[in-house]
Amino acid sequence: MLITRNHPRLAFQRAKSVFEKKKNYDVVVVGGGIVGCATARQLQLDRPELRVAVIEKEDHLAPHQSGNNSGVIHAGIYYTPGSLKAKLCVEGMKMAYDFFDQRKFPYKKTGKLIVAVEPVELDRLENLYKRGLQNGVPDLKLVKAEEIKEYEPHCKGLKAIWSPHTGIVDWGAVTAEYAKDFQEKGGSVLLSFPLVSFDENNDPNFPIRLNSNASKGSITSRYVITCAGLHSDRVAQLSGCSSDPKIIPFRGEYLLLKPEKRHLVKTNIYPVPDPRFPFLGVHFTPRMNGDVWLGPNAVLAYKREGYSYLSISPGDLIESLSYSGMHKLVQKYFNYGMKELYRGIYIRAQVKQLQRFVPELKFSDVTRGPAGVRAQAMDSSGNLVDDFVFDEAKGQFDGRILHVRNAPSPGATSSLAIAKMIVNKANELFHI
Repeated sequence: MLITRNHPRLAFQRAKSVFEKKKNYDVVVVGGGIVGCATARQLQLDRPELRVAVIEKEDHLAPHQSGNNSGVIHAGIYYTPGSLKAKLCVEGMKMAYDFFDQRKFPYKKTGKLIVAVEPVELDRLENLYKRGLQNGVPDLKLVKAEEIKEYEPHCKGLKAIWSPHTGIVDWGAVTAEYAKDFQEKGGSVLLSFPLVSFDENNDPNFPIRLNSNASKGSITSRYVITCAGLHSDRVAQLSGCSSDPKIIPFRGEYLLLKPEKRHLVKTNIYPVPDPRFPFLGVHFTPRMNGDVWLGPNAVLAYKREGYSYLSISPGDLIESLSYSGMHKLVQKYFNYGMKELYRGIYIRAQVKQLQRFVPELKFSDVTRGPAGVRAQAMDSSGNLVDDFVFDEAKGQFDGRILHVRNAPSPGATSSLAIAKMIVNKANELFHI
């Protein structure tokens, strides 16, 4: 699932996020995205006596990945049985729905079809179905070609998996709701507080100084957990950690279905993953506000937070292009990458891919839509890191700073389960 940029909740988040700055904290969580806010909330739930704060460099919560994704609540079908990703997704989905119901938070269980449109995909679909059952995904069903229309009247395929518990939600607003619950329990949120460096503080009770820019000053803490998303590798390096795995930003570009054509799509329609390629491929995603997003492609972003071809950071771009892992990835997937770039420029090519699932779709039915950035962790061998990566500070901060360097998709769906895991790791490391 690629990350997309859209800020309808900005005023809401600003209104609900109280800026509260104290001097000293027991734990500071760096990063006001969904994993950071979920982690701070879980820590405050488990240890209400602690003084916990979230710091965020932007002026609102969930400014990038968490607030700008496709909004799908995943069921846990794709992931290797027994893996941490599979366990956390299935657990996280249940926890998310429970949280939404308790807080009376809006969501929709739209369901999802994973559709095989070519004979070569049928065996892969069957294996995917078995994988979902092994993962404990509830109420999965194999659907024959003639039955697909019962779930999605305008969709065609040879066979499909129906997942009734897949849903949609506004994950940016969910992040704000996590933060609201966190604050109600005594936590603090510090916005517009970019982290510049860590220093050793003279006070042994609060040995870590977190420095921001000149106008914001600094705060101190006993312990730190970082959940910095697109900048997770750079933040880890501030405390002496390795630069690997490197974050390489990939932009995904969506199309929008015109309002008069929204009747063509009622549920999430996804392709059968092709194991030869690193990304999932184009899909259909209904949104909470009634929009329908189509796509995305996946191309290198020219800036870590670069949402268009004209958004360029020479430093970020050189860093990505000079990385040895990127060279190896390009060699391995050069033709695939060129096709993704072509589909981004010539949207007829992307529509052609989408017509494999909804033949009625026409080029005239779509417009260019939002684009966004995915923080893709990559190692020096050119492998896309597909698992969780944790790191610990070195030197004078040994045992006091825990870095979450990669929280892979479906990070939003799994966020509450991930938060429990992070807090457990922090308890082991910090002995608090």
